[in-house]
Amino acid sequence: MARAKSSFRCSSCQHTVAKWVGRCPECGTWGSMDEAPALAAVAARPGVSLARSGAAALLPTTPAAPITEIDGTATRAKPTGVDELDRVLGGGVVPGSVVLLAGEPGVGKSTLLLEVVRRWASRGPDDRALYVTGEESAGQVRLRADRTGAVHERVYLAAESDLATVLGHIEQVRPTLLIVDSVQTMLAADVEGVVGGVTQVRAITSALTSLAKASGIPVLLIGHVTKDGAVAGPRSLEHLVDVVLHFEGDRHSTLRMIRGIKNRFGAADEVGCFELREDGIAGVSDPSGLFLHHQADEVSGTAVTVTMDGKRPLLGEVQALVAPTHNPSPRRAVSGLDSARVSMVLAVLERRHGIKLSDREVYAATVGGMRMTDPSCDLALAIAVASAGKDRPIPAGTIVLGEVGLAGEVRRVTGVGRRLAEAARMGFTRAVVPVDSGDLPKGIRPVEVSNVGDALRALRLR
Repeated sequence: MARAKSSFRCSSCQHTVAKWVGRCPECGTWGSMDEAPALAAVAARPGVSLARSGAAALLPTTPAAPITEIDGTATRAKPTGVDELDRVLGGGVVPGSVVLLAGEPGVGKSTLLLEVVRRWASRGPDDRALYVTGEESAGQVRLRADRTGAVHERVYLAAESDLATVLGHIEQVRPTLLIVDSVQTMLAADVEGVVGGVTQVRAITSALTSLAKASGIPVLLIGHVTKDGAVAGPRSLEHLVDVVLHFEGDRHSTLRMIRGIKNRFGAADEVGCFELREDGIAGVSDPSGLFLHHQADEVSGTAVTVTMDGKRPLLGEVQALVAPTHNPSPRRAVSGLDSARVSMVLAVLERRHGIKLSDREVYAATVGGMRMTDPSCDLALAIAVASAGKDRPIPAGTIVLGEVGLAGEVRRVTGVGRRLAEAARMGFTRAVVPVDSGDLPKGIRPVEVSNVGDALRALRLR
């Protein structure tokens, strides 16, 4: 048998090297390399040993076990009590998991997590939540909690930014849920770098992740974003945590949405909807009605479609206004839609179907601040513009779905069944859809079209 080789491991970062060195090549700490216990060479496969390949074998702290003997009940998700957040998380927070919630300033991240800790503490006498804030004082957080009704005797507040002190608070409180607001304001005194820098953020996240895995306490981190909307800090931050969520919303609207970007415990394309109010934040379980303008009379220039936001079908209304102008360069104003696709649809209507728009101003928008980037709303936009140009409304109770190509064809879209099921639930009875859309739900009458001209004729716009 080949002779076992020794290796040396850093006591600070656990980096392992084959020979002893005075300074760790990974973290730069002096005098931290200790000899690690080594096994005799173990055959990696018949005829080949680890010793011959140059790898050092170490005694494992926990022996490997068959997957059938691993207890999975201890890591089942526990609901937070906020249904829309639990939907995105995949049922709740998993013990020992680390969740990163990122969003722009003022979007409502702290307000949401205050509601989470209140509902968590209300679960039972053994559930305590620790809210650590590095951006505000405890008194400021208490004022917000009073305003939003998030005060509970088992919710503990700590205004700290030093990591060692935060760990001391955890030892004293023994919480079952930890909130850190925010990871960019925490400081590890034994790590070089400025607060919020790459080195500090990585060290803070690594320490809190190790704490979560060792203690089983779920940790929710609030993170900042850059001006481009990306999570601030090193890219490795998103790799260290288990779940990455983006909290977004328009400052001019009360609607807020949480999108799953990464989720090791569930689907990563779920969306949760919230409404930000003066007295706090509330989940919106049925957001489709927020994007529709209910009116008694039919109005020209409007069309309703169903877009998919993740796995969630949402009804949205597209509005268009076509007005004559003497300006040699007619204006094109777009709100809530992709301006490039709007220009393409207008060109298709004029070139393929004879709807003259080159001497008219065109305004296109969505209702309720909804953002539609799904190509499936192309046909609804074309119908809304044609309806506005003809000053003729489309029949009430009609849903329009389809992607428009440069040749004027209407292409199939994904999830037509789920989209139309949501439309039928909201009271719509007729749907203009591409041909060969598959099995459609009952309660809604489909009108299949192969091109924009067929859709215009079906809706009496030609």
